[in-house]
Amino acid sequence: MPKVALYNQTGSQVGDIELSDAVFGIEPNEHVLHDAVVMQQASLRQGTHKVKGRSEVRGGGRKPWRQKGTGRARQGSIRSPQWVGGGVVFGPTPRSYSFKLPKKVRRLAIKSALSSKVQASEIIVLDSLSFDAPKTKEMTSVLTAIQAEGKALIVTADYNENVALSLRNIPGVTFVAADGVNVLDVLKHDKLIITKDAVEKVEEVLA
Repeated sequence: MPKVALYNQTGSQVGDIELSDAVFGIEPNEHVLHDAVVMQQASLRQGTHKVKGRSEVRGGGRKPWRQKGTGRARQGSIRSPQWVGGGVVFGPTPRSYSFKLPKKVRRLAIKSALSSKVQASEIIVLDSLSFDAPKTKEMTSVLTAIQAEGKALIVTADYNENVALSLRNIPGVTFVAADGVNVLDVLKHDKLIITKDAVEKVEEVLA
């Protein structure tokens, strides 16, 4: 059962916390992690690309010249694909790129992502994280105290508006509630900063 240090907002260690082997202590499955990241990135694509086919471009209502006798190649329309200004053959049309993975695969992926952070010593557990009012300066002080000035993902048990507003102007720092933890966010940030009660909530769902 992996054990990591437990810190407070001032950066002082106040104890240790044991993490669940089933969630934070498995061997990361790289193939599943890749599939989960591709799935999330695909679902983020807008898919609004569009070109016009030959039936949609303007003009070309009549045959440009007669079929035979001109010495030129036969043509049926000036909006055929080989003409400048003609339609596009097999061009992109609006579509959804999203796809789904089985539930067990998705659960394995998030467990693998969390476990990889533990193995790389890139997880910081706080006993609590709260502010009386939104203050970016206070959040910056917390990040400096726990040595997490780079790209960081902050996770609390429930949505905390003061925390969310305090960090939204800090580049590279993202906030999610425990029920919104996902593979892409965990992997693309250098540090995972999670509160003790958020750890318990994540373990309750995934264990």
